[in-house]
Amino acid sequence: MVAIKAQINMENAAEVRKRQVNLSKKTLDILRNVLADVTPQQARTLRDGAHGWTVLEVVCHLRDFNDIFHDRAKLIRDQDRPNLPAYDHEALAVKGHYNAGDLATAFAALVDSRRALINTFKALTPEQWERVGIHPERGVFTMTDAALQVVAHDCDHTEQITRILLQR
Repeated sequence: MVAIKAQINMENAAEVRKRQVNLSKKTLDILRNVLADVTPQQARTLRDGAHGWTVLEVVCHLRDFNDIFHDRAKLIRDQDRPNLPAYDHEALAVKGHYNAGDLATAFAALVDSRRALINTFKALTPEQWERVGIHPERGVFTMTDAALQVVAHDCDHTEQITRILLQR
């Protein structure tokens, strides 16, 4: 009976992971719709509060952190319990001159990067899904946590963008 229960849990985990990876594509589809009629001026000037980020800065942040999420996933896949690097998102925004960019270009780069991340997740074996790394803020961090983090991050920032756009 225990072996059957363990098999069902493994099958359920695989299905949950598959749905999570598919959702990471869907969140970009949602964001594409949200951004469809945002003008370049709106993208650069409307802010999340007096000193908050613009829509463009949020999209650039999503783009860069998608690459970070991908790098972390590859570290977990390829190394035994790696220490995952920490990043300062504010410093990345300043260094990357986020608000000087182009919204369509930043979003296209995010889509391309997400495609690569999804392909990495889809190619994982069941054993690789069980691997862990050490997250600088969260401690033990599984590959499943990595997939969940992508979608949670997208949701947080898509909500932020919709809030910014209410100013129009």
